[in-house]
Amino acid sequence: MITALRGMKDIFPTQNKKFVYILKNMTAIARKYGFEFVQTPILEETALFIRSVGESSDIVGKEMYRFKDKGDNDICLRPEGTAGVVRAFIEKKYDRQGGIYRFYYYGPMFRYERPQKGRFRQFHQFGAESFGVKSYFEDANMILMIKEILDFFDISYVLKLNSLGCGECMSPYKKELVKFLQKIENSLCQDCKRRKDTNPIRVFDCKNENCQNFLQEAPRLNNNLCEDCDTHFKSLLELLDKKEIKYEIDPNLVRGLDYYNKSAFEFISGDLGAQNAVAGGGRYDKLVSYLGAKETPAIGFAIGIERLMEMVKEPKSQREGYYFGALCDEALTPLFLEAAKVRKTDKAIVSYDVKSLKAHLKASDKANAKYCAVIGEDELAKNEIWIKDLLNKTEKTKSIG
Repeated sequence: MITALRGMKDIFPTQNKKFVYILKNMTAIARKYGFEFVQTPILEETALFIRSVGESSDIVGKEMYRFKDKGDNDICLRPEGTAGVVRAFIEKKYDRQGGIYRFYYYGPMFRYERPQKGRFRQFHQFGAESFGVKSYFEDANMILMIKEILDFFDISYVLKLNSLGCGECMSPYKKELVKFLQKIENSLCQDCKRRKDTNPIRVFDCKNENCQNFLQEAPRLNNNLCEDCDTHFKSLLELLDKKEIKYEIDPNLVRGLDYYNKSAFEFISGDLGAQNAVAGGGRYDKLVSYLGAKETPAIGFAIGIERLMEMVKEPKSQREGYYFGALCDEALTPLFLEAAKVRKTDKAIVSYDVKSLKAHLKASDKANAKYCAVIGEDELAKNEIWIKDLLNKTEKTKSIG
């Protein structure tokens, strides 16, 4: 028997209800904030993620589904959504046009990781990206949108914040950090030894408990911010305070991608176990220019849909549409034609099996239909259809044809 690949999951109708419910409401909230839907391909050039996510990241180094296609092109299944949206933004020359652009997206992402609760090799993300606004107000706007989404689904969380600075403050900080790492190098894991030479701040993202113990005395970037980054971060915190949004400053929060600068944030939920980040993002003001376009301030976030599904309560199922059933063979054709009319405005399910009225009522109840519509010999003779409202328990007949 052929089965689904490890870490890749089928989503059946029973789960789809929750999946669609989550997407529908996240989309509605994003549109309230002025975001519009964008869709990018699942396959992209590998170079896009090497240049944006960064070669030092675990995503590029360990997790990408990367291969050569029949044209000998180096391509991969997208491991995250931001880089593709930025590539599309540049390809449409929006960077040259100027102005403000806000997009949301959703769809499957792919990473070759060890599957566990809340983590799959094919997973789905909902994300939002904003281009053209450098103000900390947009940082707060994105955080507020995530908060509204999680509050809507009644998910408990802790908001963690950090500033990753900019090139001006990051360069001297990295030198200071490398000096510290050299002193404790023999105590670090192999990944952190590699990170020391490629992107030293990535050591704070290490999950090795021994490394984290040795890093407790490491210098922190938020104590070495330049004036502009310090003002940006403090202004964001003051705005969140005015909105009475609780948060924790986490100097270890560096996110898993190389393109972030200034504000970085994560929403952590205690209901998820080890994989407890339900949403995260940050500012990436240099990414558009890194990919060869005009420098454009930008900020974005992503939410793991499978992780939300672990916590979101099943929406109450409401009866909807019509169930059509035949009591005799001759009723099937007029029943089919009547259902086709109904589908112009409502849902309609047709049973092609001739059954008793009792059996059809039972089937319509199982289908969660609002109405059970039946045609038998008596109804055929009168050119009518019998309809029962399964909510109000009322009955009526109406003419057909």
